[in-house]
Amino acid sequence: MRENNVPEWYISSCKKVKYLFPKAHAVAYVMMAFRIAWFKIYHPLAFYAAAFTVRTDDFDADIICKGLPEIENQLKNIKTMGNDATDKDKKFQIILEMCLEMYQRGYCCERVSLTESDADVFRVVDGRLIPPFTALQGLGQSVACAIVEARKEAPFTSIEDLSKRGKVGKAIIETLQGHGVLNNLPESDQLQLF
Repeated sequence: MRENNVPEWYISSCKKVKYLFPKAHAVAYVMMAFRIAWFKIYHPLAFYAAAFTVRTDDFDADIICKGLPEIENQLKNIKTMGNDATDKDKKFQIILEMCLEMYQRGYCCERVSLTESDADVFRVVDGRLIPPFTALQGLGQSVACAIVEARKEAPFTSIEDLSKRGKVGKAIIETLQGHGVLNNLPESDQLQLF
C-alpha cells in the first residue's frame, strides 16, 4: 500500500479493523433498497405479497383479515407488554405494522379462499391480496399442499370431499370453518330431500 501512496491513516486503520465493508457491497444494498421502494410505491400489492410470503410463519390471517381496528388493538397489546414480549410477539409486531400501513394506504387482505389461495405464497388476484393456507395458525405446509393438489384435480363439493381428497383432519376443518373458508360448502355430498 505504501508503494501506491496510500495514506498512513488508512494503513493504520486497516490494521485495527478486522473487516472493511466493501463499497460494492454497500452499493448492492442501496440498489436493493431502491428496488424495494420502487415496488412499494408503484406495485404495492406485489410488494406486500412478497413481504408477507417471506414472513408467512409469523402471519395470522384470522387477525389481519378483521381489519384496521383489530390490527391497531393487537399492536397496542404487544406494545403494552414491553420487555415481556416474546420473540414471536416481536415478529408479529413487524407484520402488524406492515398491515397497518397497507390498510392505511387503502389496501386490504382478503380471507383465505378455498378456490384461490395458494399453499404458502400470497397472491394478487384482480387487485386483491389473497393469503395462502399456511397463513392460518395451525395449518402446516404439507396439509396446505395436499389441499391445493386435490383442488387441481376437481373443485371440492363438500367438507367431506375436502376431508377425504385433501387428507384434512378434524382440527384443520375446524380452523378452516372458524376462518370462514368453508361457509359455502355443504357438510356432505348426500342429497337432502327434506
